[in-house]
Amino acid sequence: MFSRIKQGVSCLFLKFDKKNLLEIKKILSKDEFNIFNRMSDYDKLHSFNVYLKVKENELLKDDENYLKLALLHDSGKGHITIFRRVKKVLVGDRLLEKHPEIAYEKLKEINLLVAKLCRNHHNVHVDKKMQVFQRIDDQ
Repeated sequence: MFSRIKQGVSCLFLKFDKKNLLEIKKILSKDEFNIFNRMSDYDKLHSFNVYLKVKENELLKDDENYLKLALLHDSGKGHITIFRRVKKVLVGDRLLEKHPEIAYEKLKEINLLVAKLCRNHHNVHVDKKMQVFQRIDDQ
């Protein structure tokens, strides 16, 4: 519950710092960066924060694909309002629930492995690395 409140506050009051784009460009290919850059400011901020935590995690920090996953995992959400985000938490939202598959479709021709990781980032039956990623993403 606390993490949901924190997400709501972030969505309303915090903004993505464009200075972070320099570091992001070092990790993502040009095509991957274009997908990242089309994300909403909230999703950019959230994804960059996940990236920073993945970068510090002993299991994930040396896996380039998980660093990219951190930045691109929510790229299927599009530009959605805070009201739709709240609706998803409270009662569900079909479009938002499909965001992993939408991210997969965006990325599959660019980086198939990262696309598959995006598609599976909410699945229950996953390997240890993805379980660690999911815990980071949920913070």
